Amino acid sequence: MRIVTGAGVYASPAGPHAANHYAEHLSVPDLSVGTYSIPAGGVDDQTPHTEDEIYVVTAGRARIVTGDGTADVGPGEVIFVPAGEEHRFVDIDGDLALLVVFAPGYKSRAATGPA
Repeated sequence: MRIVTGAGVYASPAGPHAANHYAEHLSVPDLSVGTYSIPAGGVDDQTPHTEDEIYVVTAGRARIVTGDGTADVGPGEVIFVPAGEEHRFVDIDGDLALLVVFAPGYKSRAATGPA
């Protein structure tokens, strides 16, 4: 058993040019858990991931934009994004904190170089 503390709590981006912040709290082969933070009015600059992803909004409000459409989201909402799908949070109102679960673990399917 592991107890993960601090997951889902907003953290300010580090450095004067940082747009957002991601902190991984737990990583095992089949899943990982982290917190993704974007300040109010910030820019989400992420690219599609190679793993399935679940977001749980813990603070702030935003609109998520995907190839399937857009939706307004706020605290308590759960968002599933399949591997490879373009997605971005826009119109960020209040500091946005997202508990993120990747399955399998974050970057575990990423290419490791030429085959």
